[in-house]
Amino acid sequence: MRTRTGCLAGCLTRLVLYGIAAAAFLYILTIALNPWALHIGHRSTPLLWWHGTGSVASKEGKSYPLYISFWPGEPLKNSGGRREGKIWSANLRGNAWLCTAPHQIRRLDLRGTLYGGYLSSDSSLFAFRLIDYTRPFTFRQPHRGFFDLAGNFHGDRLVLDRRDQQGIPFDESLFIDHAIADLQWSSYDSLVAVCNNPPHR
Repeated sequence: MRTRTGCLAGCLTRLVLYGIAAAAFLYILTIALNPWALHIGHRSTPLLWWHGTGSVASKEGKSYPLYISFWPGEPLKNSGGRREGKIWSANLRGNAWLCTAPHQIRRLDLRGTLYGGYLSSDSSLFAFRLIDYTRPFTFRQPHRGFFDLAGNFHGDRLVLDRRDQQGIPFDESLFIDHAIADLQWSSYDSLVAVCNNPPHR
């Protein structure tokens, strides 16, 4: 007869194995539905996500340091649609951080769509909406501020240069409309360094 300790250890082992099996199944399913995510921006991305730092500029010409990270979104939710002659390929999820002033970084939610890229994202169109972040278990404002970006990879650079992208104000001090951005693979720490030590103008 097993002791209580032996039974507990066996149950925990089975739970761990079930968890590993479930994670492996989800990983394989995500790859099967999004093989493009294994190689994003001319780099190997086995963790199925891309992250980079650069800057976003509004139509007034004001520029803000920006960091984004994204990965495949809901695997079985097909939103359909077509843009610039490319059909819907995948939904995207992610996060973003925007430096609005020295030592002031604002968190954003990222939602997006990939058009025209099932096997590869090299010539695909990426469309993002960066929305004001709402903390869990807090009341979500019905009209959160956001701005849209769209573009594609030029080598290892993500150039989001489609004009006339919409946006609505975050607050009285922040409104980014008709935004364009240029990003390269880098870490969140790169954004922090730029935000805390802005270049002299």
